[in-house]
Amino acid sequence: MNEVTTRTVRVELGARSYDILIGEGLIAGAGTAIAARLPGLRAAIVTDETVAALYLEPLRASLRAAGIEATPIVLPPGETTKSFSHLQTAVEAVIAARLERGDAVIALGGGVIGDLAGFVAGIVRRGMRFIQVPTTLLAQVDSSVGGKTGINSPQGKNLVGVFHQPSLVLADTQVLDSLPPREFAAGYAEVVKYGLIDRPDFFEWLERHRAGIFAGQAARAEAIAESCRAKAEVVADDEREEGRRALLNLGHTFGHALEKAVRYDPARLVHGEGVAIGMAMAHRFSVRLGLCSGQDAGRVARHLEAAGLPTRLGEVPGPGFTVAELMGAIRQDKKVSRERLTFILTRGIGEAFIAKDVEPAGLEAFLADEIAGR
Repeated sequence: MNEVTTRTVRVELGARSYDILIGEGLIAGAGTAIAARLPGLRAAIVTDETVAALYLEPLRASLRAAGIEATPIVLPPGETTKSFSHLQTAVEAVIAARLERGDAVIALGGGVIGDLAGFVAGIVRRGMRFIQVPTTLLAQVDSSVGGKTGINSPQGKNLVGVFHQPSLVLADTQVLDSLPPREFAAGYAEVVKYGLIDRPDFFEWLERHRAGIFAGQAARAEAIAESCRAKAEVVADDEREEGRRALLNLGHTFGHALEKAVRYDPARLVHGEGVAIGMAMAHRFSVRLGLCSGQDAGRVARHLEAAGLPTRLGEVPGPGFTVAELMGAIRQDKKVSRERLTFILTRGIGEAFIAKDVEPAGLEAFLADEIAGR
């Protein structure tokens, strides 16, 4: 592990504070980093078949070298793995390995594996240690940080889960070189989100450095670190999403509805693409409500499009959407309170806010226009 080039972001949560390490070669140095913080540990590594073929053995070798015994649990790849059946598989494997409360579940993979493995760690023996080793850009800048864990229900995304903070996050930027371009772009949507919430200067920086981030230049690690700083600040202020943390869902209400509508089919839509469309829609909806300028909404869409991301419903391949199916999914969103629709809207770039009690009729009319491509 190259300590010189490793960036550290601290998530301040009192006794449950932890570090996010960002840099090249962190999987190779994982055993050293973990043993220094959590001596005497045993672990289970939850991963998927795709990631296992690339990084499971290097991680196990690093852990063995540090004296850490680790049991691998390999699941199928894809969003459908976030299910009750695969949760049970992982839970039973951790118990069968005779791991104790002071031992750890290590998530090696993207957001799906991180969410499911964190849920396992949160419920086995009423809570085990949890370590994130995210292998996608989306997971490194978003889902690995903050303690949200869970699985999907047939009725909606991320409806079953617990808050369970990791003890350590190791974001190895070197593994991002193996990502397909589409998956890297999908993760970039979550990077853009932080600029659009309350960091307009960061959004401007992204406009200047997007090409370098995609090319793997020094800007990539800085973009990841700044995204983690942004999320760490929000999580420290509102760990359980009782207020400000809901802002991190910018674009997600629309995005999650689209994911449910396509039945989580990655051939049609992956999470980051849904978020990109959702953020563009949130800005256009804000324009419709007289909150945001069309100029800002256009600027957001152009930046996402330049990154190779969709911004319109018509760009999702396959059958079109209906207002009824999207509204049905939106009404199941976690932010709905006493059946009142809650959205993250904006007054401009970097000026997102929580809008409660959004009027359904106006939303339905907006969705109809979006579906029609107007």
